[in-house]
Amino acid sequence: MKNLKLLFVILITAQLSYAQEIDFGVKLGANFATLNDATSASNKTGFVGGAFVGAKFSKVGLQAELLYSQQGAEFDATDFDLNYINVPVLLKYYLIGGLNVQVGPQFGFLVDDNIQDSVGNAFEAETFDLSGAAGLGIDLPFGLRADARYIFGVTDTFDVIDGKNGVFTIALGYSFL
Repeated sequence: MKNLKLLFVILITAQLSYAQEIDFGVKLGANFATLNDATSASNKTGFVGGAFVGAKFSKVGLQAELLYSQQGAEFDATDFDLNYINVPVLLKYYLIGGLNVQVGPQFGFLVDDNIQDSVGNAFEAETFDLSGAAGLGIDLPFGLRADARYIFGVTDTFDVIDGKNGVFTIALGYSFL
């Protein structure tokens, strides 16, 4: 297993050395989140922001991000606030100019929630959230960029009830390089 991890690091390092463009920057945006499969859940608006690093190899790029993300859902009686540190790892395919399609996994780590305050000890939020991400982005002049993405949960958000994160994100970014 250690050899496999070492091989992966070597391959990524080798690919980055052949990259035509290296990218590093920050991004801010809005989340429109809900819990799919949960009855009577409605959207909750939140903040998303953080940093990204990427590499572009002609028509294909690889981008990793470190984001603080406010997610959750609103119900009739209460709001569920779920705050994550998310790490999406995206493959980007450039169509025309800076327009790109983004797809890849997202690894979420719960940092804060209000579940116990809202419903007592009836259930708990899971501390890890595996999701998939797909969307569109555009690299604009002067280092600006914009993207719209849908994040669909693969794992359940809570330990005893059904519900996976479903998040539509729009964000603006700035690349320093």
